[in-house]
Amino acid sequence: MINAERVFHRLQELGKIGYREGGGVTRHAFTSEDRAAKDLVIKYMKEAGLEVREDAVGNVIGRREGKNPQAPVVLSGSHIDTVCDGGIFDGALGIIGAIEVLQTMNEQKVVTEHPIEVYAFNDEEGSRFSFSMFGSMGVIGRITEEDLAKKDRQGISVAEAMREQGYDPEKFRDAIRSPEELKAFIELHIEQGKVLESKNLSVGIVTGIVNELWMKIRVIGEAGHAGATPMNFRKDALVAAAEMVQVIEREAKKTGTTVATVGRLNVLPGGINIIPGQVEFTLDLRDISQEVSDKVEREIFKEIDRICQERGVRVETEILQRIPPAPCSKGFQLAAKRACEKIGLEYFCLPSGAGHDAMQMVNICPIGMIFVRSKDGISHNPAEWSSKEDCADGVKVLYHVLLETAVPI
Repeated sequence: MINAERVFHRLQELGKIGYREGGGVTRHAFTSEDRAAKDLVIKYMKEAGLEVREDAVGNVIGRREGKNPQAPVVLSGSHIDTVCDGGIFDGALGIIGAIEVLQTMNEQKVVTEHPIEVYAFNDEEGSRFSFSMFGSMGVIGRITEEDLAKKDRQGISVAEAMREQGYDPEKFRDAIRSPEELKAFIELHIEQGKVLESKNLSVGIVTGIVNELWMKIRVIGEAGHAGATPMNFRKDALVAAAEMVQVIEREAKKTGTTVATVGRLNVLPGGINIIPGQVEFTLDLRDISQEVSDKVEREIFKEIDRICQERGVRVETEILQRIPPAPCSKGFQLAAKRACEKIGLEYFCLPSGAGHDAMQMVNICPIGMIFVRSKDGISHNPAEWSSKEDCADGVKVLYHVLLETAVPI
């Protein structure tokens, strides 16, 4: 029923857009690569017989009508953008898989009570403007004027980038959907971890998504001459920041469930013979429990305060985003289990350690997620890989879950 060859061909074809020889796939929001990927997804949606539109924040949407066009819509999909030098499956599988499900329903002449829509969300990764899930935030009404003013490393604001791609940033609120018009959002995604592989299973049922705290930390010391300033007179921002990074790792390790990452660091003035006067670094902190995450955050900053006192530096912080954990609905989990049993697949229930558009959509409708096994647990990397067979298994589960949710007639 599901055409595994078609799914895999489309994944590979989409993966060529933004590919760099010797690297991976780079498709950032509101770029030419992003536009080319959207155009190809639109082509796939039309081939599947869907009615296609784009909303005010750059999401591409394909709709399959239900018998009752006024019934709440069942949503599926994922994101179209990538990190720098990423792989071909992250995000793309959820879009291509959902299109395949609806194309198969059309080929099989299946009728559902509820309409089903596929969302190719814009800018989930946040690689360009340092805040993620722009497209899904637009759908739930969480984008602000301040967000539109945020700039990339070239000084281009979100609003300017939107205009360059033909969008009107002043109409961003037109993308908002109301809870009354939606029934559920179900996202298919690669696991991006090793749990399913360790259990030799092709699919997993997600129980919930961890919280996501992104923060920018600026350590301000005092620049000075590297040769003329004695060690005991220094206020070295980099040495203080290095100690803070170690604190972050140590505190995260204590819980057994928390993960914390310092992924970007900038040292100023940046001269070989100048004591660093300022260091800016990022913190990414996650846990399935908001209470645990909050406790780790408090402990980290208690230690950072101590370091500031001892080293004569000070710290400024900026919250880039703070998203709470997102539980998957019990109804979805039961539907996914029934789908696996129907097609003879073993499954495992697990939380998601990565953030997804579903954690925004939970604010306006019930959510569910299906994971597909990742080879060696690798993601955000050119080596990211899921087999054709595993991808097909995930799409089969998605088919039955969407069919049950949209109510077959």
